[in-house]
Amino acid sequence: MKKKDIPQVQHVAKTSWNATYEGIIPLGIQENFLLSAYSDKNMKSRLKHSIIYVAEAEGKIVGFANYSPITTDGKTELGAIYLYPEYQGKGIGTAFLQQGIKQLGNVKEILLNVEKNNKIGMNFYTAKGFEVVSEFEDNFGGHILNTVRMVLKVNKITSNS
Repeated sequence: MKKKDIPQVQHVAKTSWNATYEGIIPLGIQENFLLSAYSDKNMKSRLKHSIIYVAEAEGKIVGFANYSPITTDGKTELGAIYLYPEYQGKGIGTAFLQQGIKQLGNVKEILLNVEKNNKIGMNFYTAKGFEVVSEFEDNFGGHILNTVRMVLKVNKITSNS
């Protein structure tokens, strides 16, 4: 991702969030989160302090993935894989996982949090070999989410992709 991509990535995040969390997270809470987490300032900070990949189709960004820097013990946090709904199920999310594993070098575990009612996300991560580590309630802007913590032991990715 480059700095010039920020507006397109912000749009992917908003569109994907609104489609994914309709009926799960009230729209007002989604909007407050998106305005903060995907503000220009926070996007510039993410660009500087994390790894963000983008996927393009027909000259426009259609999805992105955001990884934290790898820790000394080989762990990374997958903060986001978001795609426009019409580009889901086309192998882009899998490519984002494979690219992260390839580019992050000595990664041993990819960790993430996913909302339990996010069926698309849960199905995708389970199909890719992620395993549930824990479940907890998360106060998300005054709305309680049922969050699932998952991990992928990287040596498993080859047998599940």
